[in-house]
Amino acid sequence: MSYLERIRRPADLRRLSPAELDVLAKEIRDFLVTAVARTGGHMGPNLGVVELTIALHRVFDSPRDRVVFDTGHQAYVHKLLTGRQDFGDLRHRGGLSGYPSRAESDHDIVENSHASTALSWADGIAKANQLRGLGDRSVVAVIGDGALTGGMAWEALNNIADGQDRSLVIVVNDNGRSYAPTIGGLARHLDALRTTPHYEKVLDWGKRTLQRSGPPGRMAFEALHGMKKGLKDVIAPQGLFEGLGIKYVGPIDGHDIGEVEMALRRAKAFGGPVIVHAITQKGRGYTPAETDVVDRFHAVGVIHPETGLPVAPSRFGWTSVFAEEIVEIGRRRSDVVALTAAMLAPVGLAPFAEEFPDRVFDVGIAEQHAVTSAAGMAFAGLHPVVALYATFLNRGYDQLLMDVALHRAGVTFVLDRSGLTGDDGASHNGMWDMALLRSVPGLRLAAPRDEPTLRAALREAVAVEDGPTVVRYPKGAVPDALPAVGRQGSVDVLARHGGVPRVLVVGVGVMAHTAVEVGGALDAQGIGSTVVDPRWVLPVAEDLVGLARQHDLVVVVEDGLANAGIGSALRDALAAAGADVPVRCHGIPLRFLEHASRAQLVEEFHLRGPDIARETAAAVAALAPEGQEPAVRLRPTGR
Repeated sequence: MSYLERIRRPADLRRLSPAELDVLAKEIRDFLVTAVARTGGHMGPNLGVVELTIALHRVFDSPRDRVVFDTGHQAYVHKLLTGRQDFGDLRHRGGLSGYPSRAESDHDIVENSHASTALSWADGIAKANQLRGLGDRSVVAVIGDGALTGGMAWEALNNIADGQDRSLVIVVNDNGRSYAPTIGGLARHLDALRTTPHYEKVLDWGKRTLQRSGPPGRMAFEALHGMKKGLKDVIAPQGLFEGLGIKYVGPIDGHDIGEVEMALRRAKAFGGPVIVHAITQKGRGYTPAETDVVDRFHAVGVIHPETGLPVAPSRFGWTSVFAEEIVEIGRRRSDVVALTAAMLAPVGLAPFAEEFPDRVFDVGIAEQHAVTSAAGMAFAGLHPVVALYATFLNRGYDQLLMDVALHRAGVTFVLDRSGLTGDDGASHNGMWDMALLRSVPGLRLAAPRDEPTLRAALREAVAVEDGPTVVRYPKGAVPDALPAVGRQGSVDVLARHGGVPRVLVVGVGVMAHTAVEVGGALDAQGIGSTVVDPRWVLPVAEDLVGLARQHDLVVVVEDGLANAGIGSALRDALAAAGADVPVRCHGIPLRFLEHASRAQLVEEFHLRGPDIARETAAAVAALAPEGQEPAVRLRPTGR
């Protein structure tokens, strides 16, 4: 039996010798490479925290002591050491989540994968412990150096420093990277610490040597000890943290279990807030990850574990289309600049950065700053394009509303991974954007259905200078092109069925393909329909309202919230126009979704073409025959 197989709870770690712990660390790395290669997931971050996590669970008594991870993608080792070693269905329905999950274990606390939040969680838990008289319990926050670029982390540090009698240990996992290399002034500060000789060892040598030299030596040591603060500031300027009133320990080798354990024990014994600065290597121990210059295998699909190469090549994706088109736009317009939040490569801005390095701004994990900075750029004569995952725009909503929209700033937001992303779970699904953005005055939102409409939407979006524009698209491969058969004003007509169509089927974005399928299925049942794609879905186009008035029933298919999205917006627009046309909304229910594949979620929510066609046919049957007034008008319903 391997050492890893013997670990069922953190207490089991305390029975292992230093040599056995080193073997365990190697076993964990081998396990991670094999398991994650088979399912996909976050590999690089977890390979980098093996020794750090072992030491954490040897020093602290989880779940009595609370350990909070920021972000949770570095918690795979934590899962292994807390009794969860079945990674066969990692990130698949019914298997382990790719992030901490309270449903899985009492050792997990924060399920949200949005960064820079753990310090606030830890601050709140430590305050609650103090008020409840649980002063013998510790709180530990493990935060990557990339997450420290987020303003929320510094708001938390400011408050944590005010609680000198609360036991709170902050472990900075410093690998110089978030997704890619960490940027900004903080990164330069940590880099200075990272490359500094271990001044604590120099001081320990001085203490041992000088104190053995009699009174003169002891006097010399006291003088040196008094200079310690100044010496630290000269050799390693960690005064950034100690200036806040938070004790600083480090930098330490995050891959030396004994050294990490010693630092954590010192921090735990201190009894107040302490930062332990650990230097780690993302992707450590796996050559393909260590040599990957892009993101050290931050997240991988299914790969060959021997080589790190994909088992199946990825199809040309939405992100790649954006990457190509934004470069073309940049060549034509020197005023177009790009911003992102620590995700240059994942959102497709790497080619733009390579060609226009002075026109790309990676602000770190600071979406709020990115949005307001973009407003300032627009005011000063540029056209910023802010590229984010859709779920992360939630964090900049106030800035979008009050700094961009209120000031009618010409800023374009490109939202990758909108709709159902599935595998990463509740906090990564980009399902909130259209419902949120409906409430922003003057905002225009496009949902392209294929490659040509994405390219067109981007060109149209950056041409708008009097308000915010948004272009959203899903994760994954681009579907086949879906050409329009005609146009009704600004609305693309994708199909017409029957002599006098009774149903208007509206497909939003990639769901336009499903809408076409619905129209065909209705036609097979003798129900006429018109299938359309508005392309620009916010605000609701008058042309779409006019089309809806010509039909007995409107069916909207979208990959956003069903009860607050585009279908609801069209229903409201029809009501405002005095049109009594029922609208059925098919979309995502208002709840947090368990991790599962996109296809599984589409099936669960009855968003497949045949499901929608079947429900639509039943709704049509409830209407009066064509040309007659219905006895009972179909009441609008949502899912």
